[in-house]
Amino acid sequence: MGENKDRMLAGDWYIADDEELLAQTVRRAELCAAYNAASTAPPGERQKILGQLIGDLGEDVRIRPPFQCDYGSYISIGARTFVNFGAVFLDAARITIGEDVQIGPNVQLLTPTHELDHERRREGWEKGEPITIGDNVWLGGGVIVCPGVTIGENTVVGAGSVVTRDLPPGVLAVGNPARVLRTL
Repeated sequence: MGENKDRMLAGDWYIADDEELLAQTVRRAELCAAYNAASTAPPGERQKILGQLIGDLGEDVRIRPPFQCDYGSYISIGARTFVNFGAVFLDAARITIGEDVQIGPNVQLLTPTHELDHERRREGWEKGEPITIGDNVWLGGGVIVCPGVTIGENTVVGAGSVVTRDLPPGVLAVGNPARVLRTL
């Protein structure tokens, strides 16, 4: 494994325009394009492509195209999870999604963060912070989950919410930033 990739997966600052990472990006782009173009192909063929793209794919996972990700190999999706149209999973750090999760259309799971110092940002420094989504979570349409967030099992996040901090298990959260409204 390359030094930049090691730093990326450790959550340290790294340069995204590294040769090894760019090769992974090309691989991902080809697999995403094939998956998104195969929307009329038999389900088995689409699942085969998805299995090559996603690092750890549970049984009976359904992702409606179009779907985009940074690498794919740093994503883990539990059994029976459903991801609706237009999902974007930027996996510069690990994204772990539990079982029986419902993800609405146009949801974004964003692990990368960029340097605040303008010189280092111009040089291309970034880092990733992992996202974890517990079992039986429902993310409404257009939800954005920010770097480093964990959402507890059985939690519901209302449409259009921006999740900037961890959410506990079994709550309803809405807004920008998402706030817990009540226990479920």
